[in-house]
Amino acid sequence: MRYYSTNRQSESTTLGDAVVRGLAPDRGLYMPERIATIPKAFFNHIGEMSLTDIAYVVANTLFGEDIESETLKTIVNDTLNFDIPLVKVDDCRYSLELFHGPTLAFKDVGARFMARLLGHFNATDGNGDVNVLVATSGDTGSAVANGFLNVPGVKVYVLYPKDKVSKIQEAQFTTLGANITAIEVNGTFDDCQALVKSAFMDSELNRKMKLTSANSINVARFIPQMFYYFHAYAQLMRMGEKLDNVVVAVPSGNFGNICAGLIGKRMGLPVKRFIAANNRNNVFYEYLVTGEYHPRKSVATIANAMDVGDPSNFARILDLYGNSHDAICAEISGCTYDDNQIKATLKDTYERTGYLLDPHGAVAYRALSEYMKPGEVGVFLETAHPAKFKDTVEAIIGEEVEVPARLAAFMKGKKETVKMNAQFPAFKKYLMSL
Repeated sequence: MRYYSTNRQSESTTLGDAVVRGLAPDRGLYMPERIATIPKAFFNHIGEMSLTDIAYVVANTLFGEDIESETLKTIVNDTLNFDIPLVKVDDCRYSLELFHGPTLAFKDVGARFMARLLGHFNATDGNGDVNVLVATSGDTGSAVANGFLNVPGVKVYVLYPKDKVSKIQEAQFTTLGANITAIEVNGTFDDCQALVKSAFMDSELNRKMKLTSANSINVARFIPQMFYYFHAYAQLMRMGEKLDNVVVAVPSGNFGNICAGLIGKRMGLPVKRFIAANNRNNVFYEYLVTGEYHPRKSVATIANAMDVGDPSNFARILDLYGNSHDAICAEISGCTYDDNQIKATLKDTYERTGYLLDPHGAVAYRALSEYMKPGEVGVFLETAHPAKFKDTVEAIIGEEVEVPARLAAFMKGKKETVKMNAQFPAFKKYLMSL
């Protein structure tokens, strides 16, 4: 399988090269040249299959030409060594709980898969250390740092905006040491993402060191996120739900998660439509309404992992639908909520059902509550454990939120960071000095 750039100004390349590069030379994002359809027989029996069996079929459909079968099975099994349950919240609305992995966030799936895939390709070519640059608005940093911790031949640099991630999120990638370095940027997530992209485009830096990214701009990070959409469908089948009107609401920031779901739909996953649920950072919602895309600086919200003003994966969505606004709107709708609406939804849902949302899941749950149609079955993505936003959630519900032991352990570590301004020359100077 070849992978091409969404900007179409670079030559297509192999999966291994796309994973190691992260970003194409023309600054575009890599996409597979073919998206094969999975036979209908698979979906007829998906309810009888385990998460890892489902994920292997999906992974093999995309990556089978490039990775030996047993190696791919090992990568899938090592990645998905935790459950991803579908939990009924109220009538016809289900939470897909993506917070049962090592860092209690949905990005554990993509980060762990990519770490193992990158380790495989790096061991194969044997050309020295790979340096992973990753910008985070919250959970990406912790998932990537823990996914790559102590992976031979890989060094990770996590860039995050100072004072704009929760203390628990910060502790998950600033206390690890070993091959993980946290870089505290005096700016926004968009500034961090711009530094990463600029590093990839700097020829002097790339001559000195092998650079790649573990953000959802990397094809190996975002594509595996489609595994749990298929798994959700299998669980709905086992529960005896209607399967012809499934709607999925996705809390959307950099749009890698929903883009993976859209590719899954292209592969045959019977999802009727997707809802891209935004916080106040709503440039994609505005695109749906107006047909015009106007990226801008992000604004801080209590759903901080979605605080993205220029989502990278918008380019992939445009590419997937041939730049057709009508085609995009036919399969994706949008909504946008401010902090007060997010708080009200979180509080009301907890008091009414006993189910505790995190701020990001609250955005998606509200989207289902307002935009589901009669006869539809709704799935929303609960992307992180509420305890990762302990202070915020406790202030909303007026009760203490218990912190799982895995999270509490991170809080005991010593924070170590490299402080950086948001200008690329300072970042380049730091990398050149390594």
